[in-house]
Amino acid sequence: MRIVVGGIGHESNTFSPLLTGIEDFRVIEGDKLLKEESSKFLISEGAEVIPTLIAKAIPSGVVKKDTYMKLKERLLRGISEAGKINGVCLHLHGAMLVEEIGDGESDLVKDVRKMVGEDVLISVSLDLHANVHPNLLEAVNIITAYRTAPHTDVKETRMRAARLLMESLKKGMRPIPMMVKPPVLLPGELVVTYVEPAAGLYRSLEKISRLPGIIDSSMLVGMAWADFPHSRASAIVIADEEKNCDKAYAEACNLAKAYWDRRKDFHFEAEAVPINEAVEIAKESTDKPVVISDSGDNVTAGAPGDLPILLEYLLASGIENAAVGGILDPEAVELCRKVGVGKKIRLEVGGKIDRVNGHPVSIEGKVITVKKDGAVLRTNSVDVILTNVRRAWASPEGFRYFGVEPVDKDVVVVKLGYLTPSFRKIAKRAILALSPGCTNLLIENLEYRSVERPLYPLDKDFIWTPPR
Repeated sequence: MRIVVGGIGHESNTFSPLLTGIEDFRVIEGDKLLKEESSKFLISEGAEVIPTLIAKAIPSGVVKKDTYMKLKERLLRGISEAGKINGVCLHLHGAMLVEEIGDGESDLVKDVRKMVGEDVLISVSLDLHANVHPNLLEAVNIITAYRTAPHTDVKETRMRAARLLMESLKKGMRPIPMMVKPPVLLPGELVVTYVEPAAGLYRSLEKISRLPGIIDSSMLVGMAWADFPHSRASAIVIADEEKNCDKAYAEACNLAKAYWDRRKDFHFEAEAVPINEAVEIAKESTDKPVVISDSGDNVTAGAPGDLPILLEYLLASGIENAAVGGILDPEAVELCRKVGVGKKIRLEVGGKIDRVNGHPVSIEGKVITVKKDGAVLRTNSVDVILTNVRRAWASPEGFRYFGVEPVDKDVVVVKLGYLTPSFRKIAKRAILALSPGCTNLLIENLEYRSVERPLYPLDKDFIWTPPR
């Protein structure tokens, strides 16, 4: 068996003012891909793996057309040079939007299918927050997605995509994916998979996947901050062959209906309150550290990460021994570097990229740390981490890199939505601040123009049943 491995993936936020360029992508290609878990699995099963490239970037605005075209051309060239192949295993995201093109993943897979022909099996792994375009299903044989949020099963999902592909090739199967899209678009913070009702829905996937004639099932939440016609949840069930498509479709209908029926039951896993309440709760709490998620400026969902709104509230409240990580502001970092460690400076901080949702805040403080990619300014006992590159604040190690120990702080602000496991571990209390921004969790407050309506929760009073 000869199998190509590759992929291009990105979570594109259409409300973000940022565009995603080639410099934002981390590309792994060639023999380095052979060390990827799914590649090692395929090799262990006796396959010859032909590596192309896997390109990933942290969530931000839509991808520049020329960037996407360059990456796609490199991946397709790798396939064209591979010679005769039996299968393709692609690791994508499912919510990549490209200038002038639209859905990037379906465009990519369409061209892959055109190149390899109809006989070659294509297996795809996706993020739980994919907005699945129907054209993607038409081009592939297998789709499988993460089953955890926060995501802890990325490797397992890629392995599952490879395993299903290998099993299908060995058994001579031609799987067919069936999809039903309930009209629900929820922020990921409402669908945390280790609490109900999401936990029960995701447990049901194992049972569905073991049914005769079915090889896998997925329940995708969608990417809420993508104003795109196909932005909504997706229930996908894979039939092992054509004769079982009706059964797979019926199961997809049941799964979609179960998701629809529980739409009003999904809830935030942490305390979720407006900014002023979040700050007051943190100030009065005896459990330290309190970790506050600045959810409206969540870098891991595509926001720029430069809004200083929570910092402004912290300073106004008089909270001491706090840390804010971090605010994207290259200009402020350079000014800290020029003045030097130990010196005082007054700065206009943040609010220079996302001018729709925020404005710069004037602060005065002492420069505590200067590094090549950021600085720490201490003002009124609040350590403000400023950066000149976008960072996904997914771990306390990001604070420690700048010399700030979050465990020793009373209050820690992170530009996240739900807390990652490593932040959850140190938080004695977690608060979700319902802050404004490109990743506003109250999505009814955002201006959607392209999504297909009606769509819950933008629209509340309508009836839906799966199309049988």
